[in-house]
Amino acid sequence: MKIHRINPCKRWSDVTVFNGIATFTEVADTDTNVDIKGQVQQIFDQAEASLALIDSDKSRILAVTIYITDFANFDGLNEIWDLWFPENCAPSRACVKAELVDPTLLVEMTFTAAAGEKFQ
Repeated sequence: MKIHRINPCKRWSDVTVFNGIATFTEVADTDTNVDIKGQVQQIFDQAEASLALIDSDKSRILAVTIYITDFANFDGLNEIWDLWFPENCAPSRACVKAELVDPTLLVEMTFTAAAGEKFQ
């Protein structure tokens, strides 16, 4: 089976798809001066764009691993999370406290999603 790598470079691909399952990671890259809610919203906006590249959408997200730098931001993260996912479509998730390479980043998320038919 073919592995689809979307926008690959030397260190990563924007999205990797195998057997209809996609993985990709997002960080806030527009404005890291905003609070956790702003960074989470940036991540979700980018995730929607990544999902569109594989003919998918947020209702087809299977799992998310969340890397958060400070659990004091957990409630703010959950506030945006709860608003973003459609009713009864929340994926499996794990939330890990981590030190991120860029100290201005408050959160990073890795998504696993079902891709569209042409990526099967």
